[in-house]
Amino acid sequence: MSHETSSKPMYEQIFEALRDQIISRKYAPGERIPSEKELGEAYNVSRITSKKALEMLTQHGYIVRQPGRGSFVSEDFGSEGAAQGAMAQGAAKPRIHRDKPLIGLVMTDFGDSYGTGLIYGMEEASRQHDGYLVLRRSLGVVASEEEAIRGLLELGVDGLIIFPAQGEYFNAEILKLVIGQYPFVLLDRHLKGVSASSISTDNAAAAKRMIEYLFELGHTRISLMTPPPQDTTAIEDRIEGFIQAHAESGIAADRSLWMERITATLPAAFVPGNKEKEKENIKQHLREHPEITALFAMEYNIALLAYEAARESGLRVPEDLSIVCFDSPDYAGEPLFTHMRQKQEEMGRLAFENVLKLRNGESVPNKMLLDAELIVGSSSGPAREG
Repeated sequence: MSHETSSKPMYEQIFEALRDQIISRKYAPGERIPSEKELGEAYNVSRITSKKALEMLTQHGYIVRQPGRGSFVSEDFGSEGAAQGAMAQGAAKPRIHRDKPLIGLVMTDFGDSYGTGLIYGMEEASRQHDGYLVLRRSLGVVASEEEAIRGLLELGVDGLIIFPAQGEYFNAEILKLVIGQYPFVLLDRHLKGVSASSISTDNAAAAKRMIEYLFELGHTRISLMTPPPQDTTAIEDRIEGFIQAHAESGIAADRSLWMERITATLPAAFVPGNKEKEKENIKQHLREHPEITALFAMEYNIALLAYEAARESGLRVPEDLSIVCFDSPDYAGEPLFTHMRQKQEEMGRLAFENVLKLRNGESVPNKMLLDAELIVGSSSGPAREG
């Protein structure tokens, strides 16, 4: 097979080669064909690619895959070809062949401050690669995330981009994708100790830069405001950067100043009643810790709640209290928060392109980290005296 000069993905070339060998009776009905590993070695491709080729043969009725034994030419394969015989016996309906890639996207939610830019980058990349993007939101509910992944796989997408829900563990469907070597990319989080491609901001470095900026303004009593980390790597990395900045500057990070269980901004809880309760919690925290001169919010919506709580408490921003965060809409009006701007569009573009590379059997970096940019807004200023 002249795969070096073909423009088709390698898995399609392998599929066509094996299909022709089955039709020509090189492999007879009931005979075992090469395994994923054997095909990978023969064609010098990854097991993801050879697995995809075998899946296509199964979908078109040429072979039957038996767990623990291997792949065998369908017994129903007649002299006229496999597909008609297998379909007549009720084999699974083959997926319609497409020249245009279809990539599924599962994400918690999106908004002006974070998420919309990711989708914009993916959609632009899909246009450039003559493909399409299918979106389902999970709203941070793990069961909905699992259902969305299963549904997109049943739809026949060629790969997945997943922005996982926060939680102590990744859902079982994501782990199945890892085990099955399915082409997918994680956004904003990575799997600890597991080989799965991910793209995110260098959150530790970005948080460290943000805190160093506050130190430059004279702030040393800084409150960290975050949802429960729950093994969410993006949050964990930002906390690590916060602590590292303090350690390197010789300033004690007083954990009693932190608020670590802010839940009102999570997708499934972001409703007026919860936000009002959270604002009251922030007001109480500020009353109990009048020494705080700056708040470091993990995300824009937390910063916005803190800003409203501070103003309602009679505190001026930034004269009495500086507030900084990750991401902030440019057109949000007052205040434009001082924030770390993530490269959302680039992240989205890279995610789409990396899924296409994995689909075609190419290798991609296991973990990609992008820099963030410090944007100084109107919500930060020199620490107040006393």
